[in-house]
Amino acid sequence: MPVNIPADVGAGIEAIDTPCLLIDLDAYERNIQRMARFIRDHDLRHRAHAKTHKSADIAHDQMAAGAVGVCCQKVSEAEALVHGGVRDVLVSNEVVNPHMIERLAAMARQARVLVCADDPANVDALAAAAARYDARLEVLVEIDVGAGRCGVAPGAPAAALAERIDAAPHLAFAGLQAYEGKAQHVHDFNERRARIDEAIARTRDTVERLEQAGLACDIVGGAGTGTYAFEGGSGVYNELQCGSYIFMDADYQRIAMADGRPIDDFENSLFLYTTVMSKTKADKAICDAGLKAQSVDSGPAVVFGRDDIEYIGASDEHGVIRDPDNVLRLGDKLRLVPGHCDPTVNIHDWYVGVRGRVVERLLPVTARGMCL
Repeated sequence: MPVNIPADVGAGIEAIDTPCLLIDLDAYERNIQRMARFIRDHDLRHRAHAKTHKSADIAHDQMAAGAVGVCCQKVSEAEALVHGGVRDVLVSNEVVNPHMIERLAAMARQARVLVCADDPANVDALAAAAARYDARLEVLVEIDVGAGRCGVAPGAPAAALAERIDAAPHLAFAGLQAYEGKAQHVHDFNERRARIDEAIARTRDTVERLEQAGLACDIVGGAGTGTYAFEGGSGVYNELQCGSYIFMDADYQRIAMADGRPIDDFENSLFLYTTVMSKTKADKAICDAGLKAQSVDSGPAVVFGRDDIEYIGASDEHGVIRDPDNVLRLGDKLRLVPGHCDPTVNIHDWYVGVRGRVVERLLPVTARGMCL
């Protein structure tokens, strides 16, 4: 099967095939440095969440700026990044399928591998697999700090599970996974902060319970792009797992700061580059970025830098752009900000990195489609 590379290094931006993922390298690098500066200033660690970009190249860029490693959500995603040279990976999720546990243990012979658990039976299965491979798996107890998803109850139940991990041969208790995912996209500042204050209190209580049991938490991890400043300033969390900051998407930019303005900590650096493929109607244009080029679970894409036109709908291979003043022409190219960057990235094979109007880097989406 041919490799569909949308551009050549050195080509002008006009020569890029669409639809494709476009990275503005200047904005991308500024985002990396801004997060790295926050981490340094608050004496934290950053374990960048690779589910956002699924790219070994980007993971290496983040680690070059100080990230200690990456998070992944799936074993196959972690395997792809380890194969790409990443040597410190947390699967920030539960792994219970026996075959996947075997793969996890095998991977721990090649890299530092951490995983989350919230059930004693799962801890036993992880320990047995690690013993078969003579490997060492580091395990975090995931606690439910408000998302209502995975995680054991904070406090005493979490401490009991940590003791079981600590006692298991071939396992090491590594700390806590305390991520409040539901809070990340709460647009109102005060509501978002209140949810994270509750998460911080539950996490602090659990850390204290563990200390009473003689168990220290090397990692107290969590936080995302929407709330990182709260956890980062809490004095409880020491490892942040922000991912989307590197790209930003339309939904994240609806989040409000304390003064009510949209969040501006980071810039849009990822775009869905698209071409107007039909202009037979005066008040609309059709572009080549439809549902098969993006995820619309968080709403439609937003046309970057334009308020005179609007992306309003999509079918499989067509995007509809409202053009009330009839300004668009056949062949025009536009930058769309995806509604949700993570699942949009998972549809594509390549990033095209541009500086100014010239293609400088081509980055494969290393773990594209890996969901096992």
